[in-house]
Order: sequence, then structure tokens, then C-alpha cells
Amino acid sequence: MNRRNFTQLAGMSGLGILTTPTSLKANTANAPYRFNLNYAPHLGMFRHHAGNDPIDQLNFMADQGFIAFEDNDMRNRPVELQEKMAATMAKRGLQMGVFVAHEIYWQKPNLASGDQTLREEFLDYIKKAIPVAKRVNAKWMTVVPGHVDLRQNMAYQTAHVIESLKQAAALLEPHGLVMVLEPLNFRNHPGLFLAESPQAYEICKAVNSPSCKILFDIYHQQIQEGNLIPNIEKCWDEIGYFQIGDNPGRKEPTTGEINYTNVFKYIHSRGFEGILGMEHGNSRPDKAGELAVIEAYKKVDRFL
Repeated sequence: MNRRNFTQLAGMSGLGILTTPTSLKANTANAPYRFNLNYAPHLGMFRHHAGNDPIDQLNFMADQGFIAFEDNDMRNRPVELQEKMAATMAKRGLQMGVFVAHEIYWQKPNLASGDQTLREEFLDYIKKAIPVAKRVNAKWMTVVPGHVDLRQNMAYQTAHVIESLKQAAALLEPHGLVMVLEPLNFRNHPGLFLAESPQAYEICKAVNSPSCKILFDIYHQQIQEGNLIPNIEKCWDEIGYFQIGDNPGRKEPTTGEINYTNVFKYIHSRGFEGILGMEHGNSRPDKAGELAVIEAYKKVDRFL
């Protein structure tokens, strides 16, 4: 989210151009930090402060200034809870990020195989994800095509995946929904068909639909290919969503080797208005660790 107006006002105040009444200063002293990008925590990230109730956790996120939220497991939650979470998000100004629509990457070759039964199973997942997305006001859903098929040339596999995604996109387009394809690194997820951002870019270009974009997971791509900013730049017009995690460790920014200040600067400079999912653990498993996560995001965000 662009906060230029806020920044300009702050700068004018520092120069004495604006004055703030004492009463207003008192009211804004404890106001939540205004993030420049739409970082999205997940359930469990702040449970030591907010407890285990999902509604309390959503309220805590909003109290800290976050304006987005993601939940990979949303489709598996009871409908009543989905509705309560959606109402809370609407009330607190939290935009819903991704949930997983199809991620059967631990099985044998799936979409890459060209097997019609497996394709129909995939399309059924997509059909069932549509009412979930509408219920929780989500736009994006994660898709992972599955394992490589070692018995087939990679070009044939790619054609099979593209055809499946074209059919899925036709289901999603009338609803304005977007499946985001997530390349996953070879170390954590060996043997997957989709591993690199150029490959995802090629597939999205071939599917040629606003309902098929890339989920660029910065953690996975640092391990898989590195060269983060140039690859983000090359893929830019097909990226629909980002996810975050430092490496090594897959914890919050500033805990590993990735220069998240510069990565976020680039993303912000391109006017990105989508969501960046905080799909990582906390470096410390306690209240202090939860506060460290919030401070880490403030630290890198202040430079945008």
C-alpha cells in the first residue's frame, strides 16, 4: 500500500510546517504502524499474545497494523468458522490472501502425467474452492502441479500441465478468481514438476489467462535459483502474489541471508498492491519472538 501522503505529512511536521494538538498526539501515540506493503500473517504466528481462537488472532493482527491475512488451510475449516473469520476480516480491514486449492505434491505424478482421471480430480478441487473463496472474500488460491513424470519428456509434461491449467482458468475467470502457481525448491520438495520462476512464467504465458499467475515465494526461489530481484523483474507481469521467508531457517526477514530491505524496495517501487504472505515461522517460540517478527517487518518496511 502506498503511504506517500502519510510520509509527506510526517516530514512536514518534522519541519514545523504542521503542528499537532496535544490531544491528537495523545490519541495517535499508540496508533498501529502503517505498513507500506500488504504483509499477511497466518494463524498461530501470534498465538502467545492472542491465544488460540482464530478471531482473537485476527483482531491482534489488525491491532498491530497488518491489513492482510493468509490461511493455507482455510478450505478445510468449518463453514461457520469461515464465515466468522470473513466477518472479522471485513470489520477490521484485513484482506484475505491465498488458501490452498490444490497441493497434492507428495503423490505420484499428477498434472504432468496427462492422466485424465487426475485432471478431473484437479478440476474438481478448483470447482470446490470457488465457494470457499467467495465465502471468505478471497481472490487468490494456491496450486502446485505435482511431481515430474520420469517416463515422459519434459515438453510433453509441460503441455499436459498447461492444458489442465487452461481448463481450470476457464472455471475461475467468470468469478474473477486467480490460481497462483507456486514453484517449490528442490531441497524441501524434491522431484516436483514446478521448481523455478522462469518455468512458471512460461506456463502462465501459455495459459494466457488473468486467472493463472505466479506465486513467487522468495524463500523457495532463494534456494532454488537465487538472483531474486532480476527474476522478479523478468516475471513481473505474471506475478500475482508473493510469499516471504528468510533463508536459512525460513523465519522472519533479517534472520537470514536475504536482503529483504532491497527486495521489498523493488516490489514497492513497482507499485505492487497485492499481498505478501508471511509464510514462515518465528525465530523465537515465545511472546518476545512474536514481537520480534513485528519489529522485523517494521525495520525493513521503514526504508520503503
